[in-house]
Amino acid sequence: MRLTWLDIRTITAKEAALEEAVHQRLDGVVSDKLEDLQQLPPTVKKILFPQGKKLPKDLGGADLVIVDPREHGSPAELAAAHPGVDFGRFVEIIDADSLEEACESARTERWSLLLFRDPTKIPLEIVIAAAAQATGSLITIAQDAEEAEIIFGVLEHGSDGVMMAPAAVGDATALKQAAVVHTPALDLVELTVRATEHVGMGERACVDTCSYFREDEGILVGSHSKGMILCVSETHPLPYMPTRPFRVNAGAIHSYTLSRDGRTHYLSELKSGSKVMAVDVKGQTRLVTVGRVKIESRPLISIDAVSEDGRSVNLILQDDWHVRVLGPGGAVLNSTELRPGDRVLGYLPSEDRHVGYPINEFCVER
Repeated sequence: MRLTWLDIRTITAKEAALEEAVHQRLDGVVSDKLEDLQQLPPTVKKILFPQGKKLPKDLGGADLVIVDPREHGSPAELAAAHPGVDFGRFVEIIDADSLEEACESARTERWSLLLFRDPTKIPLEIVIAAAAQATGSLITIAQDAEEAEIIFGVLEHGSDGVMMAPAAVGDATALKQAAVVHTPALDLVELTVRATEHVGMGERACVDTCSYFREDEGILVGSHSKGMILCVSETHPLPYMPTRPFRVNAGAIHSYTLSRDGRTHYLSELKSGSKVMAVDVKGQTRLVTVGRVKIESRPLISIDAVSEDGRSVNLILQDDWHVRVLGPGGAVLNSTELRPGDRVLGYLPSEDRHVGYPINEFCVER
């Protein structure tokens, strides 16, 4: 679980920022004034950060106080003097000495708030590695939600949390979204092939991602938003050409695939930097970044399948033996060799779509 802290010390529209923070269920609100924290519900951690100011004698109302030992004393000494209040340490990293100070804090303190002055994330990587066996929490200051997403992904572990000052309404929401690093598992189903048909020429899309796929992974693709088939990546050996384990030969350009928050995208609108959902045969998912989409004219084949409860699914692929889908148990099935009665893995979303977002409305797709 990634922690999200909203820093309201320097903003003017504090009331709107606090309302958004509570609504989005951010984990903490940071201020240098105790009165700013008084009205927060118990679900939000009240964090006092009196940077450049004296520490109040009465810390009542604060759940956590972040201190600079040079100004306020060590967290351990302050914790002994103020029972019931947690203390954390602030470190600004500007050189090798302050980097070592941050590493020491990460290893020993319960809370470490880190400010990296240089744009490189190498120092953060070093601190994360230094704290690999520690039990405390690292909170890194970000300038915006885009940087927060990067911070959460550093070394595949990321910082435990991010503190960010909002520049506008909506920034708290963006910070919360940046902290969502896990995608939900999907309930895949077995579909029975009813028919295949050669449908002539058209444009198909190869989706080249910035990640390696596993042998049991691919992306879900379908002609209709309520039914998709799991197309395997090119991780399996093929005659005449090398494997390309970053690629899925996904289907005709009109097809849907899944992205963040259950949203669908047409294959035709994917581009460098887009996100798509990688799915394995057990339904486990992860978001991967698109590096390139290759759209070319090719012969196409249409595959019609049906679920046990009678729902129809269609997928149009490049009409070539080397384009494959996944079946039960991770079986790799060449699309041109599929016959009626064969079983493939698929997904059956229950909602209709409006501009890719799931919505419950009347909609017929044929």
